[in-house]
Amino acid sequence: MMIDFALLPLYLTTVVALLLIPGPDMLLIASSSLSYGRKVGVYASLGNATSGLLLTLLAAMGVSALIAMSPMALQLLRLLGGAYLLKMGWDCMRAGPMDAPEVAQDNNLAKILYRRAVFSNLLNPKALLFFVLFLPQFVSTNLAASSGEQMLALGLLLNVMGLLFNLLLVGMVGSLGKPLLKNEKFRTYQNKFMGLIFFTLAIWLLASQVQTMS
Repeated sequence: MMIDFALLPLYLTTVVALLLIPGPDMLLIASSSLSYGRKVGVYASLGNATSGLLLTLLAAMGVSALIAMSPMALQLLRLLGGAYLLKMGWDCMRAGPMDAPEVAQDNNLAKILYRRAVFSNLLNPKALLFFVLFLPQFVSTNLAASSGEQMLALGLLLNVMGLLFNLLLVGMVGSLGKPLLKNEKFRTYQNKFMGLIFFTLAIWLLASQVQTMS
């Protein structure tokens, strides 16, 4: 047994509450689904889940705890993450109307959004700190499993719940955005819309850096 069932109800309740709080990941997935359709939103959700699995493995191995103890490493992560998101926003802003992807040609776009979702979450130090600070709260001393094994199980459960929630979000937002994908005027500005989203995410991330340093 790798999860203490006495703590499981509290853990599940906490995870659901956290998933309902709007954040950068929700913003990226929802905007991707609205702008480019459900398929792209699904890939963005899978990218977010991939980064979550990587962070879970790091937390279970204790690597993320070591990084979290280094203020310089956290500041570097914030700066890299903000710079990466700014670049994505700039690339979208520079794209002209002719660069707006066709709905029937979204395979490449889906892969791009998958990679962006992976890196935007991995380069978010708040995600790193979340796994370092949150998962250990539910590690039990009553189990034979090690703390690393328990954190791995808790992280996997969190990622499964997060993926299901994001896919539900994609289904809801993607359905609302489907008529927009057929609107030529909307397609002219959809890259600009995504550019604003990435700029917002960058400001979100860099603002946390300023607050930490002040």
